[in-house]
Amino acid sequence: MTVAPTSAVTSAAAQTSTAASTTSTTQSLSYNDFLTLLMAEMKNQDPTQPMDPSTMVSQLATVSEVGQAVQTNTTLSSLLTASSLSQAEGLVGATITSSDGSTSGTVASVSVTSSGATATLTSGQTVSLGSGATVQ
Repeated sequence: MTVAPTSAVTSAAAQTSTAASTTSTTQSLSYNDFLTLLMAEMKNQDPTQPMDPSTMVSQLATVSEVGQAVQTNTTLSSLLTASSLSQAEGLVGATITSSDGSTSGTVASVSVTSSGATATLTSGQTVSLGSGATVQ
């Protein structure tokens, strides 16, 4: 008796789910994930055909570059936050006017978020401290 080969049937939902999980995994790879992948590659290489030494050096240099980039990003983020907080501190008590001129008053507090700084006036109104706000 002869049996015809079968082909795998995958639903569209399963393909979409697999593609989505692959995309989210790729976007969230960290420095430690990179090191884990490199170590797995080195452990599982074919002993009869070891990795080319120049390839290994290149990958180790990449590991070093990734580590330095992570450290640089962390340091830069800290510096930007410190700079924003320092500038915000100097605005408390100052009189500001919004970019369109509709809101004006004395700054009671300033909040700094990733989207920018916002001043809260003593009147309770808020003013975005983006381009165009005037400090007097």
